[in-house]
Amino acid sequence: MMSHPMMSHPLKALILGLLVGIVGLGVSFFPFSRNAEENIGLGLLFKLRGPRPAPSEVVIVSIDKESSEKLNIPENPDKWPRSLHARLIEKLFAQGAEVITFDVHFIDPRSHDDDNSFADAMRKARNVVLAEPLTAREIAPGNSGNLTELHSIVKIVKPLPLLASSAVATAPFVLPRIPFKVNQYWTFQTGAGDLPTFPAVAFQLFSLPVYEEFVRLLGKVSPNQTGNLPRNAETITARGVVKWIRDLRGIFESEPLITERMLTELESSNLSSVDAKKYRLLKSVVKLYGDANRRYLNYYGPPRTITTIPYYQALTLGENGGSEKQISLKGKAVFVGLSEILLAERKDSFYTVFSQANGLFISGVEIAATAFSNLLEDTPLKPISAPSHILLLLIWGLLVGTVCRISGMAVAASAAVGLSILYLVAAAFQFKTDASWYPIVVPLFLQTPLGFFGAVLWNYVETNKERQNVRKALGYYVPNDVVDLLAKNIVDMKRGGQMVYGACLFADVAGYTTLSEKMSPQQLSDLMHKYFEATFEPVKQHGGLVVNLKGDSFLAIWKAVRAEPDLRRQACLAALDVAKAVHRFNKSFDNLNLPTRVGVHSGQIFLGNIGAGDHYEYGPTGDTVNTASRMDGLNKYLGTEVLASEELVDQLDGIMTREVGKFRLKGKAQPVVVHELLCRMEESDEKQKRACAIFAEALDAFRRQSWDEATAKFHQITENNGEDGPAHFYIKLCEQYKKSPPEGPWEGVIPLEEK
Repeated sequence: MMSHPMMSHPLKALILGLLVGIVGLGVSFFPFSRNAEENIGLGLLFKLRGPRPAPSEVVIVSIDKESSEKLNIPENPDKWPRSLHARLIEKLFAQGAEVITFDVHFIDPRSHDDDNSFADAMRKARNVVLAEPLTAREIAPGNSGNLTELHSIVKIVKPLPLLASSAVATAPFVLPRIPFKVNQYWTFQTGAGDLPTFPAVAFQLFSLPVYEEFVRLLGKVSPNQTGNLPRNAETITARGVVKWIRDLRGIFESEPLITERMLTELESSNLSSVDAKKYRLLKSVVKLYGDANRRYLNYYGPPRTITTIPYYQALTLGENGGSEKQISLKGKAVFVGLSEILLAERKDSFYTVFSQANGLFISGVEIAATAFSNLLEDTPLKPISAPSHILLLLIWGLLVGTVCRISGMAVAASAAVGLSILYLVAAAFQFKTDASWYPIVVPLFLQTPLGFFGAVLWNYVETNKERQNVRKALGYYVPNDVVDLLAKNIVDMKRGGQMVYGACLFADVAGYTTLSEKMSPQQLSDLMHKYFEATFEPVKQHGGLVVNLKGDSFLAIWKAVRAEPDLRRQACLAALDVAKAVHRFNKSFDNLNLPTRVGVHSGQIFLGNIGAGDHYEYGPTGDTVNTASRMDGLNKYLGTEVLASEELVDQLDGIMTREVGKFRLKGKAQPVVVHELLCRMEESDEKQKRACAIFAEALDAFRRQSWDEATAKFHQITENNGEDGPAHFYIKLCEQYKKSPPEGPWEGVIPLEEK
């Protein structure tokens, strides 16, 4: 027996979604997929995020061509005199640099005096770290298939013994060469005795001010681990910085849960509120030893995004008339190395997510400084966990497949694109806010197309069975390629509707008939097209919907389930902005003017389809719509642009209005209190406010039938403010009532018939 289509359709959608999820999950485990995520997906996320501010605590002193020219020394940094590096260390130390790292190889001896001068400067500074070059085998993918994984290290090449013994520490830092993109680094160099890399060494030295607090924190969670640790900087230097760091790493490796316990203890303290900087630094030190050894670089931007000082300028820091760019180095980490806009073939250049198509790459010292900055801020890229990765791909596949399967082709395409945009926006947001890295390639470039085309193929088979019903329904409402759902369950859509609370804005052009006589139909059509573009935009910006358009007038509505002040406010703001838009529009034409009148009212409206036979229109009906239209016409009497009912403006703040009277509009039995919308309150001035106050006094006198007093005050308004339509209206009306007073009980209501 065949199942009912309406019962089987959701099940089929779930089946397709599950298949899409499983396929995506399976593909994600292949090496090429992981490489694509790292090289394409990660690159897209960085591009969407763009550059971000680098921490101010990190400064690069660039060995560059400009400095070699200024200092009149060889362009090759290996040939720079080491006495120059000694001068630089002395200058940086005098300026208060916390740690100085040289990403320069000092393997061979040079001038005896230069080498000794360099060594003496390092011994005095006691904060200089030298890089150790590594001789590595040819880079190739490891078992994980990750192209950035170094297969093995042959040996470490130590700096010149004189210099190595004078530095506070030496450390390696190997990065893969082109054509592989540098996305990762090691805090401890695997394949080289698990030695700390020099960004990690520099960071540990930089964090020495919190070392005592670190030891106390360690002692709280594991007292037996602190006995052999050095207590101060002198002891650390005597024991050896690298050995000290490796001892700390050994402690964390021996007790895998120690990181979690230390972070918990740190969170329970009040350090974050007492000293936020110290808290952040201490937390980062704990994570240096406890988190994964291999980390993803969270780049800050293209070359020189991190604060960079040319070498020759660094030599004159603090001197009067010295460097062009004076930067304080007190308490900062300084990285010295080749750093300029590098071509791919240049030494120490690397291919990264911010490398440019013209071959401009980023330098190794900037990557090292980036790694240090990530440690300092605790902002390495964090790929989502394996369980989260599996769950995400299954759910995404289920969602895309299900949505595409239950929708028609156009809706499915829109939904697939919309969902993909939302996913990408969410992934980019997480990437930007907390450096969380969500997969991009498999969900968006594999699962989404697979879900869409799978649904299209599946739906195509079933469409032929439902074609007649679809054509019948689409003939009333939708295009031929949209939605199988309507074909399965045709409803009577002709008379549907709902009663809602709404605000109606009615606007039309004064003198449209005369204008139409002076222009050809095509010219008039082009003009009105531009006019409606200008006047519809404020309605859209304030959440309104244009529901009717006839000739020179249009009707816009705002709707809600119940009366809401915000709805009325949006309608008022839209009305004011429509008037502004008309003024701007009129200024764009030399010999043309389209004065526009606007009426706004709020109340209950019926929203639904109106029509008969084979033609229906969707729109509002009711007294609220009629009243808005009548107030639009009232502008002709009062010489105003924007009028609104008291129901609309009642208790609305931030909008300057003035009551212009109580009128019995054409065709209405009940009077309406009408206000003129003047401007936003912040746009008003004292002159306007005084005029409104005088107008209110004049209106009060008018209602008391004190015609002379009212006339005098209305004249005062015109004398002080020039042309004022409502004031002129009342001056004439007072003269009329003075000669022929209104009959019957007087309530201040002015009966009007539309002109």
